[in-house]
Amino acid sequence: MDQSRYIFKTEQKALEINLDKNVYGTFAEIGAGQEVARIFFQVGAAAGTIAKSMSAYDKTYSDAIYGEEKKGRYVCEPRVYKMLDHEYGLMEDRLKEEMPETKFFVFADTVAAINYSKTIKGNGWLGVRFQLTPQGETNDLVLHVKMLDTNNKLQQQAIGILGVNMIFACYFYKDNIEYFVQSLRDALKNRIEIDMIRLSGPDFKDIDNRMLSLYLVKYGLTEVTMFDPHGNTVHASEWLYKKSLMVVRGHFHPPTLVTEDVFESSYAQFLKVNELETKDSAIIAEMTLENLERNGPIEDEDFLARADMLGAMGYHVIVSDCSNHVTLINYLADFKIRKLGLVIGARELLDIIETKFYQNQDGRLLVAFGELFTRNIQIYVYPVLADADKPEELISAETLPVPEGITFLYKHLLDSHQIRSVEGYNEDHLHIFASDVFSKIADGDESWKKMLPVKVVQVIEEKGLFF
Repeated sequence: MDQSRYIFKTEQKALEINLDKNVYGTFAEIGAGQEVARIFFQVGAAAGTIAKSMSAYDKTYSDAIYGEEKKGRYVCEPRVYKMLDHEYGLMEDRLKEEMPETKFFVFADTVAAINYSKTIKGNGWLGVRFQLTPQGETNDLVLHVKMLDTNNKLQQQAIGILGVNMIFACYFYKDNIEYFVQSLRDALKNRIEIDMIRLSGPDFKDIDNRMLSLYLVKYGLTEVTMFDPHGNTVHASEWLYKKSLMVVRGHFHPPTLVTEDVFESSYAQFLKVNELETKDSAIIAEMTLENLERNGPIEDEDFLARADMLGAMGYHVIVSDCSNHVTLINYLADFKIRKLGLVIGARELLDIIETKFYQNQDGRLLVAFGELFTRNIQIYVYPVLADADKPEELISAETLPVPEGITFLYKHLLDSHQIRSVEGYNEDHLHIFASDVFSKIADGDESWKKMLPVKVVQVIEEKGLFF
């Protein structure tokens, strides 16, 4: 993290906003008390900042003000947008002509804090609609937060701090998006996770929300976030809830015909084995920080290039700091994923097994290795050439040279179909390697185009990638 950024205390941030005579807004908070507004009131000079502070806790009142939620879930993304729409509309109707030199904002949140029995862990949707110039168009900052404190009072306090951080970032870090993202966790380290962020509006038209997703992971605000093929950030609760999911982890630098075949053949098998319909399931690409940093520090252009290519292929993307699959599995568990399939190359699986084996030869091997195979998870192993010069020799799930001390356990996982070989793969593509693509591009050898999906070739040529 950039250490040159001065970190303001929460009270300083609130006071700075209160002292700006041209910033004026409404606070609408549901589910965690009036914690954000309370901080602005406590630091003083709030009369020049707060037009209204309100909570519609009763469901009937809330529906009367903001409308009903069709799915019956009130801690959700659509709810926070309805709150922003309604409250900002009132601000404009009542104050636009009265205060023509004012920059208006609305802060809204809908939160479910941890309950007494701890069956609800605590999460919420928070948003700010704001102007950066008087009479100007509005911008939106919307995010999803998971609260990590273990009691209700502390979670309420954390929401208050986060709300202040959000409003402060909108006005004071608008020109430095990395600082913008980093500052959201000020005074909240180890207390929250922000796993979805979206910043939109005319003042941020050049901001790519995929970069904000990367910054969330890069700067430790979350371990997992995701976006769709069009570059829109999405949240698992809105997109994956109670679906079945297959995850393909890779470098995607660039995605080759082998990559395309990995997705298509493994997903077809996943659907068939589990008797799933495509409408109830999804497949997603996962880029880890470890893979993005493989050739040095992460570069924005390199990350966006990979995202563009995967988007052209039509895939949602997870960005994660999950060096092992267990962390990702634990994250997805919150969204009641019905069936989870992980696609792993044969060499990668061997690396995982050997690492577990040689680090855990003191009786803990069964527990360490078994972490991957909880919650009805299926591992699909895509074969690789044992030797590039001997295309007839493949390493597959069945021929994996596992350490001798684990052969019995590994055979059990094969026999129980927790590990499966990918079937129906295209043998003709196994000789293709991303490194060869780069060499051919550098040498001006046009044959590289035959090694990649057509849509990926188009993206590379249109954007001038790798040249």
